[in-house]
Amino acid sequence: MLDIKLERAAALKTKPAVGQPLGFGHLFTDHMFVMNYTEGKGWHDPRIVPFSNLSLSPAAMVFHYGQEMFEGLKAYRSADGHTYLFRRDMNAKRAIQSNDRLCIPRIPPEDFVQAVRTLVAVERDWVPSDPGTSLYIRPFVIATDDFLGVAPSKTYLFLIILSPSGAYYESGLAPVGIWIEDDYVRAVRGGMGFAKTGGNYAASLAAQVKAHDSGFSQVLWLDGVERKYIEEVGAMNIFFKIDGKIVTPMLNGSILPGVTRDSVLHLCRHWGLPVEERRIAVDELISAQESGSLEEVFGTGTAAVISPVGKLRWKDRVMMIGDGTIGPVSQKIYDTITGIQWGTLEDPFGWRVTVD
Repeated sequence: MLDIKLERAAALKTKPAVGQPLGFGHLFTDHMFVMNYTEGKGWHDPRIVPFSNLSLSPAAMVFHYGQEMFEGLKAYRSADGHTYLFRRDMNAKRAIQSNDRLCIPRIPPEDFVQAVRTLVAVERDWVPSDPGTSLYIRPFVIATDDFLGVAPSKTYLFLIILSPSGAYYESGLAPVGIWIEDDYVRAVRGGMGFAKTGGNYAASLAAQVKAHDSGFSQVLWLDGVERKYIEEVGAMNIFFKIDGKIVTPMLNGSILPGVTRDSVLHLCRHWGLPVEERRIAVDELISAQESGSLEEVFGTGTAAVISPVGKLRWKDRVMMIGDGTIGPVSQKIYDTITGIQWGTLEDPFGWRVTVD
């Protein structure tokens, strides 16, 4: 168990007022968690300190070789004032997978969970109470050796920062347009697609700009080898309802194992819906849309939870999905997951954990 020291901020920030728009990822709380790693000593000196800038050498390896990982989860405030975390153990396990791929020392899952829970408890008053809001939690690790050589660092920082946030998309649950990318690729099997690391997201920016310039909200990625199988949408996993079946790309090493993805699969199976994890070709989507069997499309992720898709663009073809509104399965999944997260629904899976 970590012996976490606490240094409270001398002056506290003004917290957002009830009803104030929060946006996403712009505001930060008073404190952050920090822990050091030194080769031969391991992880040490866990502490909660005032939120502040970092002092790093310009030669720090994170700047030059991208050795870093991050996670994302949320804390929620229920109507009766309790604060909840959602499936934080899954984030701790996924952090280990990312660290292993990036040659970053593992953080024991129990230490990861304790650090998250302790920081959220200290910053409990920052958890917003307006409907649809949450406290976004960003744990991350960066390599800090001041060395211009391509090798794993010998020193690291593990940090956690918190951000009170509103809806990820300003349009809420209104279906969005998705651009199926036919030039750039995000990741390939054997690479880092399954890891939460900044390089995967930097690789997505050029296609994202292209999609935005064409009036689409996100990019749907294809596999990097045959360029015909669906993988992810933006920073989310993707689901299709085809002829009554819930279909999603199988995890193959280039797709992020999303916590929300796993939750959706659990729920659909719990409800008795047929679920398939397999390869899905663009041609199959075109045929399904033409026949009317492509009933719903939605992305899943921690920030947005569910992002319904209203249209898909492939080359010169634009495929409309449904009647332009969120589909019934997408809506039910969103209502159930958020209901569990905010404590308004029963939690039959043990996903919700009380902080206070």
